Amino acid sequence: MKNKLLFISAAAGIAISVAAAIDISNLDNYAAQTIPQYITKDNTQSFNPITDKGATLGRVLFYDRSLSLTNTISCGSCHIQQFAFGDTTLLSKGHASATTGRHAMRLVNARFSDEQRFFWDERAISLEDQTTRPVRDHNEMGFSGANGNPDFDSLVRKMNTISYYKPLFTWVFGDSTITEDRFQRALAQFVRSIQSFDSKFDTGLAMVANINQPFPNFSQLENQGKQLFLAPPPQGGAGCQGCHRAPEFDIDPASGNNGVVAVAGNGSALDLTNTRAPSLRNLFNPSGSLNGPLMHNGVFSDIQQVIDHYNQIVIVPGNTGLDQRLTGPGGVPQNLNLTTQQKAALEAFLLTLTGHDVFTNPKWSDPFDANGVLDISGLPTSVKQLQAMNLKIYPNPATDYVEIHVPIGDYSLEVYTASGARVMSRSITGNSRISLASFAPGIYTFQLADMRNKLRDYQKVLVK
Repeated sequence: MKNKLLFISAAAGIAISVAAAIDISNLDNYAAQTIPQYITKDNTQSFNPITDKGATLGRVLFYDRSLSLTNTISCGSCHIQQFAFGDTTLLSKGHASATTGRHAMRLVNARFSDEQRFFWDERAISLEDQTTRPVRDHNEMGFSGANGNPDFDSLVRKMNTISYYKPLFTWVFGDSTITEDRFQRALAQFVRSIQSFDSKFDTGLAMVANINQPFPNFSQLENQGKQLFLAPPPQGGAGCQGCHRAPEFDIDPASGNNGVVAVAGNGSALDLTNTRAPSLRNLFNPSGSLNGPLMHNGVFSDIQQVIDHYNQIVIVPGNTGLDQRLTGPGGVPQNLNLTTQQKAALEAFLLTLTGHDVFTNPKWSDPFDANGVLDISGLPTSVKQLQAMNLKIYPNPATDYVEIHVPIGDYSLEVYTASGARVMSRSITGNSRISLASFAPGIYTFQLADMRNKLRDYQKVLVK
């Protein structure tokens, strides 16, 4: 007999009265946010303007783990608000512990760009197109329709059984039909709403007649870094503005790759098609730490490594797509000969591009509670996903099993590891004894679905 001790979290089957995460009668402002007059780039599609209703639905879609095959991963799992909607891990984990092929791109100010294509390699022709590709990805959220996985139509059928989606789609679109197009439009509205214009840079730009003037609120080092960023190399600058264009700091759509061409996690293989980049705003969090590794392969963990890369470009053999602005006459790789002080000035300037509100504003936060419950008030139809099956799991420290107590019925029991790997799937009809003999130490989620009324219940178990 193995020595396993189990500690159970607070019972998920008990409904606790909490304030509504979303109040339909008092919507957050997504559509009419203040945008500075100097921000002129916008990739919003004419058929899909931001609305408060659409972005609210998009927020639910963004954070709902039920939209992954194993109910473990959402968009917000890889695009995390406290990291400017990026990820601090090199490669993000998908629904079954497989990882993404590239580092998760920060999403703040994704709207404010001339570039309308998305992903590092620009394979999505619009943000709308981008939104459901992770859902359809075999490794990310799983509804790929390949290798035995269900397809997107299966997800739509699943969404039709989740209590809050039909009322929400009716509220936003006029009827309860759930389609991929509607899914894309709502999720794109939410992502486009995530904006940040309360940085030290924005304060300074509002104080001068044009961006080239010294900012009164900047230090001498920050102003030096600003001029280095804006000026091209022939004028003594670093030429950053040529591709990352202030004041949006978006990527020039005509950019080639930047010389970082290694496959993530495999330095010997080439990945030549990465020509998009997120805005340089909010590279850092308000405390001055980077919001995760940089570049599509996360190869740089320090901003000075990035500056050193551009200071002296190394052309990797086989890289035929290097942006021409990173070479001199005759294709000679760029060498800016920046001094240590100039590199420090560039870093100081980039730090001024960080805002504050976007990291904590509740309207961009996860509306689901720790148990995965979504509470919405104000819809004509009550929308409350209640985990109300009174699931109870009782450990016995002296044995290798747990007792599951649940009313007589028809249930599907699935057990997942903390990383989202499914380790058990079985049907039960009432009280059951589940062996833990094969379970490695760790935290497991026991998920029970009532096949009659689609109610679900969760409970976490720590196996030692």
